[in-house]
Amino acid sequence: MNVNGKELAVAIDGEGPAVLLVHGLGGTSNFYQVQADALAGSFQVIRPDLEGSGRSPAVGHPSIDSYAEDLAALLDGLGLTGARVVGHSMGTLVVRALAAKRPDLVSSLVLLGAVREPAEAGRQAQRDRAAVLREKGTAAVAPGVVANALSETTRRERPEVAAFVRELVMRQDAEGYARSCEALAGAGDPGPIDQALPLLLITGDDDKVGPPEASQELADAHGNARVEILPGVGHWTALEAAGPVTDLLRSFL
Repeated sequence: MNVNGKELAVAIDGEGPAVLLVHGLGGTSNFYQVQADALAGSFQVIRPDLEGSGRSPAVGHPSIDSYAEDLAALLDGLGLTGARVVGHSMGTLVVRALAAKRPDLVSSLVLLGAVREPAEAGRQAQRDRAAVLREKGTAAVAPGVVANALSETTRRERPEVAAFVRELVMRQDAEGYARSCEALAGAGDPGPIDQALPLLLITGDDDKVGPPEASQELADAHGNARVEILPGVGHWTALEAAGPVTDLLRSFL
């Protein structure tokens, strides 16, 4: 689909109120396959691959703001307002930026593994990862993603999830992934979440990338948010706890 002059791969399933599912760094629309299948019976489920991720080529140097602008253009192009919006990891910064810039497009917000604006060490880590991707390709970073972002419980008891995460990372275009890392390295704080916007935060108790305290801080600042912390779950929330996340989304949306 042509969005803001670039070709984005967009999966659209089902009919009904719009639900926009936004993946994070290293992910694609396939991150939400279980949830999309479950929600498509009641909603129109929209899953883009962000620029540089999955099947969407990198045509420029994206940023958190440009990702949000693409999402706004996508919803505008589909003639939609008031979508229920879900973001994961880096995608939580993107959907927060979308809600801040275009509140007419967002009727409720779900953040999975919410991340903070990166500190300087985190920015440098993303720049370093981008350099490794360009020099050595995705095979050089996939093992670290599996080891650091999945919970110990998942790695031990759900090897198929670890294998899928590795495959998601390995299938990325290395240059597109590098530019996505640089987008995260340049991320700022999207600002406060409107207190009138219904907000659900879901994270794992073993999430080292988007730790529970990050979600709790956002909830406390919002003042009327719900926080769900899932036991034995790391950062790839919708894969590691596919059933519980699906149930929470169905109830909230």
